[in-house]
Amino acid sequence: MVNPLRRQPAPVGPDPARLVPHPLDAARVREYLTGQGYSVAVDEDGDLTGTWDGDRFWFMLLGEKKEILQVRGRWQRTLPPGRRAAALLAVNDWNRERIWPKVYLRDEEDGTALYAEVSVDLEHGVSDAQLAQLVACGLGTGVQFFSALGGLVPEDPAG
Repeated sequence: MVNPLRRQPAPVGPDPARLVPHPLDAARVREYLTGQGYSVAVDEDGDLTGTWDGDRFWFMLLGEKKEILQVRGRWQRTLPPGRRAAALLAVNDWNRERIWPKVYLRDEEDGTALYAEVSVDLEHGVSDAQLAQLVACGLGTGVQFFSALGGLVPEDPAG
């Protein structure tokens, strides 16, 4: 039988310091990613970038004060014009049925590219725990979308 008067240890929770909001900066994003064991680099535009499951992702700070975090991914395949309609259907279905990530097509020189984005305005700061959740959301939902695309937009047998 449980004795209700017996003192129970306090539940263990996150470190309170991880819950205090601090200004967003690229060093914090990089620290989180490398702390998770991910390999990232800085591209020619100064954005953090890396590859997950063959798909390129960028971690950009946008806005006048660099207060908006955007996790943007590009699917590794570029589609020929004949596959654009199938991709558009997949994108519309995804955006209608899910909140994250926002997905879209972009016509590029060599065909149609598919992108996934999660953007959050962090003007008032972000705690370490929130930053971890936001980056994980951007990466996780982007990878999920790109993985689903393989079945929704199969390879063109004609090449």
